[in-house]
Amino acid sequence: MADGPLLDFRHLKMIQAIAKHGRVTDAADALGVTPSALSHRIREAERRLDMVLFTRMHKRLRMTPAAEYLADMADRVLSEMDKAERDVRRMDRGVEHVVRIGIEAYSTYHWLPAFTTELRKHLPGIELQVMANVTRDPVLALTNRHVDIVITSGETRPIGTHQVPLFRDELQFIVPPHHHLAGKPYVDGSDIENEDFITYALTPEPDREFARLFRPSGRYPRWATTVELPEAIVELVAAGQGSSVLAGWAVRPAINAGRIVGLRVGQDGIDICWRALIRSEDKESGPIWDVSQTLAQWAARNDGFG
Repeated sequence: MADGPLLDFRHLKMIQAIAKHGRVTDAADALGVTPSALSHRIREAERRLDMVLFTRMHKRLRMTPAAEYLADMADRVLSEMDKAERDVRRMDRGVEHVVRIGIEAYSTYHWLPAFTTELRKHLPGIELQVMANVTRDPVLALTNRHVDIVITSGETRPIGTHQVPLFRDELQFIVPPHHHLAGKPYVDGSDIENEDFITYALTPEPDREFARLFRPSGRYPRWATTVELPEAIVELVAAGQGSSVLAGWAVRPAINAGRIVGLRVGQDGIDICWRALIRSEDKESGPIWDVSQTLAQWAARNDGFG
């Protein structure tokens, strides 16, 4: 086995590219090298580690368990290195800290410009970076340090996290303006029965419309389709292709523009608590804590994100 460092960043990028593309030619194209140069790099990595990383199956490379592990580590290391480089460039512009933020399920950021203005006023040395790919599992993204603050709903607090309450928001049953239910102040079980319904989650959540309206009434809409992007659901509803239930703050711009109509879910409505979730180690001091507190204060003054 060779002395000194075994693998360098070229090898990590190589493993990452092969994991993504599967073929030497495709991975080589992605890296900007020739297939023969990439094959040489593979042999070099295997020689340094004294183990086989890839086996050939027809024209594709099959990763050994060791290569799969290295590919996972390469994603983490290269991601952190990329973040470090971007942070250093920001520091050169006078930015002292970068705080990364994401939202559970939604990618709705109409509130962001007003909040970043507030942030610059009170915390000028902090820059906010929006992380778009945390919507499916925001808690995992938080614990894996891919994001520093996640805006989530519900009451539970995962282990190792601290929650900062932001606001309460009422769910909205949304329909197109021409829909026969559009003039009602709220919908009940008999209203929604057999209505075409678009959902973004396959698993019903315990404090939402399924548990608090559909199941108690014994009435259910006609499940039309599952669309994992709420913003796309709004477009489908506006086009008259179904109805849905979404967070009021997220659909407020479309309601205000007259593109859809929002109705209360049940006579009493369904309120959801939204909060900023941070890691326990970041509470009470530091830039992440400061941003979470500024966000809470700003949301309180502006009645949430609506």
